[in-house]
Amino acid sequence: MPEERPNELPANHHSLALGVSPGVVPGTLHVLAVTGGVAFGPKQGRTVLFGRSRPDVHVCVGEDDMRISREHGVFTCRGDQWWISTLGRLPLRLNESRLLFRHDEPIPLQTGYTPLFVRGSHHRLHLLEVHVQPQEGGRPPADHHAPTRPPRTWRLSPVEKLVVVVLAQRYLLHERHPIPLSWRQVAEHVAELRPHEDWNHKKVERVVTEVRNRLSSNGVSGLTRDEVGEPIGNTLNHNLIRELMESTTLVPPDLRILDQDG
Repeated sequence: MPEERPNELPANHHSLALGVSPGVVPGTLHVLAVTGGVAFGPKQGRTVLFGRSRPDVHVCVGEDDMRISREHGVFTCRGDQWWISTLGRLPLRLNESRLLFRHDEPIPLQTGYTPLFVRGSHHRLHLLEVHVQPQEGGRPPADHHAPTRPPRTWRLSPVEKLVVVVLAQRYLLHERHPIPLSWRQVAEHVAELRPHEDWNHKKVERVVTEVRNRLSSNGVSGLTRDEVGEPIGNTLNHNLIRELMESTTLVPPDLRILDQDG
């Protein structure tokens, strides 16, 4: 049973990709799964466990997936840095598709946002979001009474959201060199999720083109053939995905729609 008493994050907490509350102590570690999470300040030797055995870990991930280990991984604070280790049999997948196995040396976490993934049974993908609060140096003076400036997110219909998440899944997985899925690949995936609907590559292309045109008409550049020029390739969809992610319209937890839709 974990001995430390953390600040708990509820299951409906917003994605850590959107940031954390202002005034957080530098070095504070936030860890969030679909079941909720925790926040711990930095302390030499402090450990934060995650895995499927809820009574034995700080953050429960993959609770009903027997391929996830009871204690699958651990964060350890050394000095002013947090390190991550894999304890379970399945590796953790970090940014740029790097795999961290059980017998590997711990690696340091970067400050800011890091998504971690574990591939479970039946192709299930379990997401663990991590955020380490950076040091204050180099920032403008704080104005504690000023309103928060939220990013400009874009409104997507449920169908548009599903299609662009499928299109952008390699980006949301933080693969090293992601490219958008093809129209046919997206159509096949959406058809699996919505088997009672008629999906083909032309319908997918129409949905994505409508999203691109709407954003372009609202000032987003790089989304039309006239701006990009020939050859087009994946450029238009790449630029669309980057805009949706940088505006936090799409965040890694949106990948859950690929398991839950249908």
